[in-house]
Amino acid sequence: MEEKMFGVKLTITAGLTALGSFLGWKGIMALAWAILMLLDYLSGTAAACKEGKWSSCTARQGIWHKAGMILVVIVAGIADLIMEMICRKIPIGLPWPEILLPMVLAWYTITELGSILENAVKMGAPVPGWLVRLLAVSLSVLDQAGSALPEESGKDSR
Repeated sequence: MEEKMFGVKLTITAGLTALGSFLGWKGIMALAWAILMLLDYLSGTAAACKEGKWSSCTARQGIWHKAGMILVVIVAGIADLIMEMICRKIPIGLPWPEILLPMVLAWYTITELGSILENAVKMGAPVPGWLVRLLAVSLSVLDQAGSALPEESGKDSR
């Protein structure tokens, strides 16, 4: 039995390592976020069904909401790529840390986790208050980091 468990752990570790090598850490973040979006949708559907409040209109709104989030992530990823290429190819003396995509993914991941917790509560599960506070603090830290970015000068450079 112990050998089988070792084999299972080894297989999972090898699979995650291969996936990480293929996708990179940002790809793993995006995959985790996509899985959480699905889990949020499913748990929201289950919570609505439990309360007898499921509606196709609300479900559609949830799908549109998630589609909008996907667009924001795509924009952040493209902006990171373009800025990294510009800063590497044009000698403007500005290194680009490629932080937009990871910050957006982290923000959305934490909001999905919070939404899943809300759905769990609606389904009757107790949720530790410290977990809710930890997610709120995490979002606050990300918001502060994003707010610390320099603001535009107000001049239109077009």
